[in-house]
Amino acid sequence: MATISQLLLFFSVFSTVTAQLQQSNITLNSSLTPTSNTPWLSPSTLFSLGFYPQGNGFAIGVWLAGPSSSKVVVWTANRDSPPVSSDAVLLLTPNGGLVLRSGGQDTSISSTGEAASYASMLDSGNFALYNSDSEIIWQTFSSPTDTLLPGQAVLPGRELYSSVSETNHSTGRFRLKMQTNGRLVLYPVETTDTAENMYWSRGSQNQGSNITLSLDRNGVIFMANSSGSYIQNLTESLNPPNDRTTTTVIYRMTFDFDGIFRLYSHRFERNGSSTMLEEWPKTSRKCEIKGFCGLNSYCTQNDTDADCSCPSGFDFINPSQRFQGCMRNFMKRVVGRRERA
Repeated sequence: MATISQLLLFFSVFSTVTAQLQQSNITLNSSLTPTSNTPWLSPSTLFSLGFYPQGNGFAIGVWLAGPSSSKVVVWTANRDSPPVSSDAVLLLTPNGGLVLRSGGQDTSISSTGEAASYASMLDSGNFALYNSDSEIIWQTFSSPTDTLLPGQAVLPGRELYSSVSETNHSTGRFRLKMQTNGRLVLYPVETTDTAENMYWSRGSQNQGSNITLSLDRNGVIFMANSSGSYIQNLTESLNPPNDRTTTTVIYRMTFDFDGIFRLYSHRFERNGSSTMLEEWPKTSRKCEIKGFCGLNSYCTQNDTDADCSCPSGFDFINPSQRFQGCMRNFMKRVVGRRERA
């Protein structure tokens, strides 16, 4: 009879082979362009890696299929690089891994340290490169930008940065830091890690220096120590669908452009319909966020929404993005003096 260890080895190998069979492997020298009809898809087709529109060009990222075929970007490559034109090419190469070719120059997206044999867009939302032994040598899950998916974590001392806006995924105005003192803290960018700069925090300094922030498959955002013990839950487990054979639920935690990190649920039905819900937090007071409104402006709260306004004699720097702040309108001052004269 087979021993327990032999049976465990068999099931381990069987599980590994099955998982690999469910992958949509991408072979070396495969390529994508912004005008390609099909990005690199996960087996379920819910996650994709490829080019998406940003500004006057395109960026490279991973996105989750959203309601009405919209793209919900969950990871961005080289997020602060300028958008590329429609003649750009994304290549999977043996030595460079993922390489962006644009304007006659090659830019590495992945730093593998060893040769890649193939890649895969996984149903977890992770895009991974593998060596010849089918070991992951680089993955998007290791470098989150503004989003966590189940299985990802913000490690001690690491940060997430909000995006500029809902459509511009460059680095924005706020940062979320899992500090090495066990505290999860939100700050405006370009500030020091001090109490006077934070606008939200959780955790305890008495829990050690190896605390991580994670999201599980049931929608629980939690903090845990290096042994995997829960330190604090920020959200509670959400109700699963009544029928998992007809409904797929994916949760994501995103540090949004307005400085609030939220939990979203995405439900995909077998009939092709989908819904997105904000699960947490249910309410938020944006005017309490330090730096929500820019220089020379002030914040006004309206229920759960907020707006930025300019004082008399000032105009918005960018009326379409009022949070950028205000600048003095010298023309109004000159006209006012003439009228008084």
